[in-house]
Amino acid sequence: MNAESDEREESVVSMGPTPATGDATGDVTEKVDTGPVLGSKAPHFIKRSRTLHLSWQVGVFVVGLAVVGAGIVMLPLPGPGWLVIFGGMAIWATEFVWAQLVLHWTKRKVTEAAQRALDPRVRRRNIILTTIGLVIIAVLVGIYVWKFGIVMPWKIKE
Repeated sequence: MNAESDEREESVVSMGPTPATGDATGDVTEKVDTGPVLGSKAPHFIKRSRTLHLSWQVGVFVVGLAVVGAGIVMLPLPGPGWLVIFGGMAIWATEFVWAQLVLHWTKRKVTEAAQRALDPRVRRRNIILTTIGLVIIAVLVGIYVWKFGIVMPWKIKE
């Protein structure tokens, strides 16, 4: 992959001749956004040298791998595991297109889930299910206390 091929290019679309109003001459052109920028975000002086760029990519990969590994360790342990994993993916996304695509897909799915969660019908359903669950738990705790009484886990003699 060439360093120059990573640069974003703008497309120019010809809109055809202008209407015959007498005040414009020639064709009208409009710049079209080609979407998110994909590719290396390394500084230009690093991208110029193939060996420097390759070592930069190896360094970014190793740092991203360490962060993702720490996030995986935090999943069963206390800590923000998923947040750290997404942070490692963001580090990889500064250099690798596949990580950028995964990050864009993840952002799109999170946005869609947030929109679905804000739907009034879904919120109402979740509130009803939570209320039913709490009532069931309260009834079970009441039956336990009625049957066995409240027994403290420690022994205090007065």
